[in-house]
Amino acid sequence: MNFRIIYSVALALVLSACGNSKKDGNAELNDKKAALEKLRGEQKKVSDEIAKLEAEIAKLDPSAVAATAKLVSVMPLGTDNFTHFIELQGKVESNNISYAAPRNGGGLVKAVYVTQGQAVRKGQLLLKLDDAVARTQIAQVEAQLATARDLYNRQQKLWKEDIGTEVQLIQARSGVTALEKQLATAREAASMSNVYAETSGIADEVTVHAGEMFAANPMGPRIRIVNNSSLKVTANIPENYLARVKQGTPVQLFFPDLNRTVTSSISVISQSINADTRGFIVEARIPADAAVKPNQVVQVKIQDYNNPNVVTVPLNVVQSDEKGKYVYVLAKEGNKTVARKRSVVVGESYGEQIEVKSGLASGDQLITEGYQDLYEGQLIAVAK
Repeated sequence: MNFRIIYSVALALVLSACGNSKKDGNAELNDKKAALEKLRGEQKKVSDEIAKLEAEIAKLDPSAVAATAKLVSVMPLGTDNFTHFIELQGKVESNNISYAAPRNGGGLVKAVYVTQGQAVRKGQLLLKLDDAVARTQIAQVEAQLATARDLYNRQQKLWKEDIGTEVQLIQARSGVTALEKQLATAREAASMSNVYAETSGIADEVTVHAGEMFAANPMGPRIRIVNNSSLKVTANIPENYLARVKQGTPVQLFFPDLNRTVTSSISVISQSINADTRGFIVEARIPADAAVKPNQVVQVKIQDYNNPNVVTVPLNVVQSDEKGKYVYVLAKEGNKTVARKRSVVVGESYGEQIEVKSGLASGDQLITEGYQDLYEGQLIAVAK
């Protein structure tokens, strides 16, 4: 009995010791991992500090750094024609659009003689309004005129037989003349019920039907006639370009739907600024083309600046510092090839190019790749 008690106590002590040993081992491993991560963090911090100091030393004293050439790409510079465009969206309009309108106050439509899309000629009858009142008036005047003429003929016959007075004859003749004028007026009023085309073209829109009221109202039922023999492109330009756009300014017109470009020039400039858009309207004439339709979208490029002999560089190579704009160029100095910082004065930019008004000359070797981390006097090598 005593032996069993002693054995159980001994076994419990052994197991307890093993458990404590395992816990101690895990704690030691975690401590070592934490220490390793800490050292790695310190190593990165030190490496970053070293790299930063090396870069600063290289800028202040290039000779203190190992002569390792940085690989770059260069582009020889020359003078070329530089053009700047104002890019806008415009639309096609016809110079000759007319709306059918009654010559009187309008009225009830009795018949329409044209359909949408139909070609019409100037003076063609388009529709007829109700003329019942006018026809009734004509009939009445015609009856009165017939009576007056009969009376005049009788009076004239009596006058020839020396019966009656001259005054009676004159009054009878005046009555005929007055009724003839009244009949002409009535017939003219009746003719106003006919609505004619004011111009030749295509009946682009026909929204009027028999039985409707028709008047000179563009918001109501109407007939629109478009003549595409004379077309133009209009665009709204911001007012800050007012001094740069003049009559005769070259224009490039691109029709996306047709994949076609037409060259033209500004023909009309509006004389006022729109108070809502703060812009002004310009027009450019275009040749007649069956494929071009009014209200078609056009991409408008107006040439507002041109320099025929100037150095241009890619826009992305121009950098800035507290002194202004600069680029890097290749320079041969003895047996070394180095990068030199060149201050520049830039002008207009368009697309991916910018003009350089001073600071560069034809023949300079502009660094176009690898320029981002260069410093003055750094050794460089040109990529093959």
